Amino acid sequence: MNEIHDPVLLAKAETLVEALPYLQRYAGRTFVVKYGGHAMGDPALAHDFAEDVVLLKAVGINPVVVHGGGPQIGAMLKKLGVESRFVDGLRVTDKATAEVAEMVLSGAINKELVSWIARAGGKAIGISGKDAGLVKARKLTRPARDGDLGETVDLGFVGEPEVVDLTVLHTISAAGMIPVIAPIGVGEDGETYNINADTMAGAIAAALGAARLFLLTDVTGVLDAGRQLLPRLTPADIARLTGEGVIQGGMIPKLETCVTALEAGCEAAVVLDGRVPHAILLEIFTSRGAGTLIERD
Repeated sequence: MNEIHDPVLLAKAETLVEALPYLQRYAGRTFVVKYGGHAMGDPALAHDFAEDVVLLKAVGINPVVVHGGGPQIGAMLKKLGVESRFVDGLRVTDKATAEVAEMVLSGAINKELVSWIARAGGKAIGISGKDAGLVKARKLTRPARDGDLGETVDLGFVGEPEVVDLTVLHTISAAGMIPVIAPIGVGEDGETYNINADTMAGAIAAALGAARLFLLTDVTGVLDAGRQLLPRLTPADIARLTGEGVIQGGMIPKLETCVTALEAGCEAAVVLDGRVPHAILLEIFTSRGAGTLIERD
């Protein structure tokens, strides 16, 4: 277990020790956290998030962070004069766009998050899926929304995880450090592929057999037809609510990621609001939780 020298963090850690039953439940286990949304652009929330991750490590949990960066990529493309093209609402990632995405994700965002964790008293290492062969990717293909039967959309250098090699993550965690992962992978052809951060986090959580996969979003969680939070769902509930049109829009692929991760080895997933200070700690160490927990039937 890492030592904490910062007196404020030490006090918070001592408070967490009072929640001993929860700590014992998760001691030695792995949490995979997808960090994204508006929380990434708010220094106060970024500071809170970094503190939470450091505390998790300090009390014996192994956090693995996967971050997004879509808005930042879009801003950099605009600044560089690289035109974005969208098909069915998805950004087509040509060679120039892929290079900018890797620069922003593996460079500016990744290292900034590592710096936030360092300021909070932790030790983090920033990597991407390309490092040590962590994530081998394949080109993502998807049906065209309004195309002929069998027609697919070519999104360019957009991929999905095919193989996850955990060697580097085990090495980093065993050394008492926190892996911070940019959603970039490499294909069989050696090409670089941009991967959706939720999908990347889900694949890593499944490979690790994580106790929890946390998807930090810009909503309170999954809502019912009356716009009230649903505290717990099963894959069967998700299928039913999606069919009824209660679950829709961008929440559908997030929950698909959660269900896929559960089916492949992750114990449970949580969709929660990253704009709430210390949302992860509230979810784990309080009886009321802070988001929507997805568990197997």
